[in-house]
Amino acid sequence: MSDVDVRDAGMTGAVSSDAVLEQAATGFAFTEGPIWLAGEGCIVFSDMPGDHMRRWSAAGGVETFRKPCNMANGNAIDGQGRILTCEHATSQVVRAEADGSLTPLASCWQGKELNSPNDIVVGPGGSIWFTDPTFGRMEYYGRPRETELDFQGVYRIDPDGSLHLVADDFGQPNGLCFSLDRKRLFVNDTEKGHIRRFDVLADGRLGGGDVWATPAGEGPGAPDGMKIDGAGRVYCTGPGGVHVFAPDATPLGVIRMPEVCANFTWGDADLKTLYLTASTSLYKIRTETPGVDLSKV
Repeated sequence: MSDVDVRDAGMTGAVSSDAVLEQAATGFAFTEGPIWLAGEGCIVFSDMPGDHMRRWSAAGGVETFRKPCNMANGNAIDGQGRILTCEHATSQVVRAEADGSLTPLASCWQGKELNSPNDIVVGPGGSIWFTDPTFGRMEYYGRPRETELDFQGVYRIDPDGSLHLVADDFGQPNGLCFSLDRKRLFVNDTEKGHIRRFDVLADGRLGGGDVWATPAGEGPGAPDGMKIDGAGRVYCTGPGGVHVFAPDATPLGVIRMPEVCANFTWGDADLKTLYLTASTSLYKIRTETPGVDLSKV
């Protein structure tokens, strides 16, 4: 079976039908949150159950990046090159400083502990956006404990450090990414199995929020990691692998995965290698269109 399931001719502009999926490394518990560090030529990713952040490069293989890591999940890079991390064990969003120290950016909403920040992205003007489902309070993926909030939301941290709740009507919000023009925000819902699209208003609030697309098909997996390529196509994990959608939401195809894929990011000098964190392994596949340099947004 081919590694790429083509459902529309437009898929060939994203991933070639004969592209080959390769396993770069394996032996992990459950991988998540990959980011590409261009200056170091490596992928950094989380292994939540192992309480371990690792780095991988073609030259150095797998090395420890941070351990313990408070069961880190999603990661992002801000405009100054600092790594932002969602921690399951502490229910915090933290920023790694140049000296290696960690600065908490968000931990509570109106006096109640966040559920478990999951995925994170840098938005317009240096704002930071993250989802807050309850997965980090589950056995194996986090530390079991009762929730204090009665909803699962999406938040924005402004450059002045203030925290804002921008949506609270999700089952389990998870992956999120901005459109190329930064005027729309896509957020998927693992529990409901779909992707929603919001308008980003001038004051940072969100409008709209209708269901935009539903990753459909056979095989294990659900909406989780999500990113956009340089042509505005939306990639989202789902049943059987990573689903690719045209900017108008047309389903283009699926990158088939041998393990449940939780997240991915583009890397290498040309940003045309898609690195995928899938359960016990890190995989890679070449794409036709590069991803977006998330360190320069």
